[in-house]
Amino acid sequence: MTSGVKIRAELLLAALLTAAPAAFALDAPELMTLLAAKRSGEARFTEQREVKGLDAPLKSSGTLSFAAPDRFSRRTLAPRAESMEVVGNIVTLTRNGRSRSMALDAAPETEAIVESVRGTLTGNLASLQQHFQVAVQGSAEQWTMELKPLTPRLQVMLAAVRIAGQRGELRSIEMRMADGDRSVMQIEPVAAAKQ
Repeated sequence: MTSGVKIRAELLLAALLTAAPAAFALDAPELMTLLAAKRSGEARFTEQREVKGLDAPLKSSGTLSFAAPDRFSRRTLAPRAESMEVVGNIVTLTRNGRSRSMALDAAPETEAIVESVRGTLTGNLASLQQHFQVAVQGSAEQWTMELKPLTPRLQVMLAAVRIAGQRGELRSIEMRMADGDRSVMQIEPVAAAKQ
């Protein structure tokens, strides 16, 4: 390649990169396709909750797992063991060796909060759009998704959910409650075991 052709190619590439950054932007359907490609996964989490009236944040840690299309579990290991397991429309909460199950559609607010995470993990845009206005920013390499509740009933409880990730993996989930309480979960995916 002659130096003149090489310079023109470099200038063209530079012009494309600076003139059209939106061409690399990610939209909600593209993000959901990336997320849906991962059919299952496991991760470790650390969470910090800021609750009005408490002097210090509440901290917890544990594991998350999911399997498409409708399984999600959160197992808190510290400060005390408890779990939430969602399969289809049934959520089971376990604490102190006692379990309680209920249908998600019997508690629409709980269903929406569960779907904000499960729907994102499984790339189910239709499920997210039943409960939230969905806005995506960034590129496939580094994206954020803001979920704002659609119904007044949910808005009374939840202000917004902000999820950040890289490609098909979630890295953080921030929930801002309507009363000012807030939780931020940092997520570290666990590499799949080699077969």
